[in-house]
Amino acid sequence: MPNKEKPNNSSADAPSPALDTEPKVKLSPLQSKYLPYVLAVALFMQILDATILNTALPEMALALGEPPLQMQWAVISYALTLAIFIPVSGFLADKYGTRKVFLSAIILFSIGSILCAMSPNLDMLVASRVVQGIGGAMMTPVARLILVKSYPRNQLLTVMNFAVIPALIAPLVGPLVGGYLVQYASWHWIFLINIPMGVLGLIMGYKLVPDIREAAGKLDWLGFALFAIAAGLLTLAVEFLSQPGEALPGITMSAIALSLLFIYVRHARKASNPIFPLTLFKVRTFRIGITGNLFTRLGISAVPYLLPLLFQVAFKYTPSQAGWLLTPIAVGAMGIKPWVSKIIQRFSYRKVLVANTTLLGILIILLAQLDASIPWYYIAPLLVVMGACNSMQFSAMNTITIGDLEGPQTSSGNSLMAVNQQLAISFGIAFGAAILTVFSDRLNFEVVSAFNATYYVLGIITIISGLSFLRLKPEDGRGLY
Repeated sequence: MPNKEKPNNSSADAPSPALDTEPKVKLSPLQSKYLPYVLAVALFMQILDATILNTALPEMALALGEPPLQMQWAVISYALTLAIFIPVSGFLADKYGTRKVFLSAIILFSIGSILCAMSPNLDMLVASRVVQGIGGAMMTPVARLILVKSYPRNQLLTVMNFAVIPALIAPLVGPLVGGYLVQYASWHWIFLINIPMGVLGLIMGYKLVPDIREAAGKLDWLGFALFAIAAGLLTLAVEFLSQPGEALPGITMSAIALSLLFIYVRHARKASNPIFPLTLFKVRTFRIGITGNLFTRLGISAVPYLLPLLFQVAFKYTPSQAGWLLTPIAVGAMGIKPWVSKIIQRFSYRKVLVANTTLLGILIILLAQLDASIPWYYIAPLLVVMGACNSMQFSAMNTITIGDLEGPQTSSGNSLMAVNQQLAISFGIAFGAAILTVFSDRLNFEVVSAFNATYYVLGIITIISGLSFLRLKPEDGRGLY
């Protein structure tokens, strides 16, 4: 464990849920010292798996006999599964115990990884990613919940700050590891690398994780089903709308999804314990933050998926070269962390979010100016700035979103924000891939021109999304720093 110095609250992408009571369990000295490493391993597994995959997608497409520009569902299926099942993780942990659920999650994530490595085609890979996603939806949230319930409030931020260090390291090494593995070994290893980490997580979890149970209450299964089906249909609708002759199924799915969301709103108004309480949206900063979070990430989330494709498919870089060119994003994200709080204090959440979102949109448009003749040392600084702006954006959005929530609202608001982030990732990738498909397949753009046009659209949408933060007041979030 690190020394108990004052942590930087912006060190993680999402703030940790608040702790309103004393610890639910008494830890042994061994558990107290090493329990945060359990969350560290879980986070590292998940984030490495996500970042390692993007670099490997073009080579995987060739091996599976798929067009490289049609591999988005290998990523979307995982993010969408996380979004759907994250709300259930807390209920399962309360009902069956944190120890049993956490160990089961690691086993399920590892089994999903093996199935991914064994997949002979894209359909099997997508199904295996869903298995992985169910495990991931329980693994990290439950590990975070274990820490929240195991440490007193005055230690929690230090513990969390230490445990999320892998969230900064994994994006740095993931693209490199993915690039070298597919270039010098095979794409199967990007999933098999999870197995030794899974074994380590199981051993640590068995020895360190306490078995904490709570009164589980009754899960809102109807609300869960309405939300899950609506989220899945909306994501599918984006894909269908981008395909020639598939507009009617896409419109139909969108209509059904919106109808289910309307039914959920009516259900949530009457339910005693809805899975996402509508009272959260009475908090103005939460309402602004959650919608801004969703729409801003539409453009931002598509970039990590599209960049490796641009480098490898359009520019003909090797996987390892593409991996090296993605690391500046992580470098920028890490470098800005110590300055995030100071910048927000100086300029306010409103000014930072409006200006930073605009800058991110401009940076995405600048990606449209790249071509294969531009040296890497001109591309890298652009990506460093983009990584820094991403980090600033996520820290500011997440903090302002839940900063004014109190009591029980904090837990449910934090859960909805995590779900919202995963939905935005799945929607963003689906949206970015759909735009690329329209330009490349329907409008017959040459491949580099199709990417360039896609970045223009994503950049403009990102700039427009930043206008939603104008609804913040200059004094909003002042009590958070």
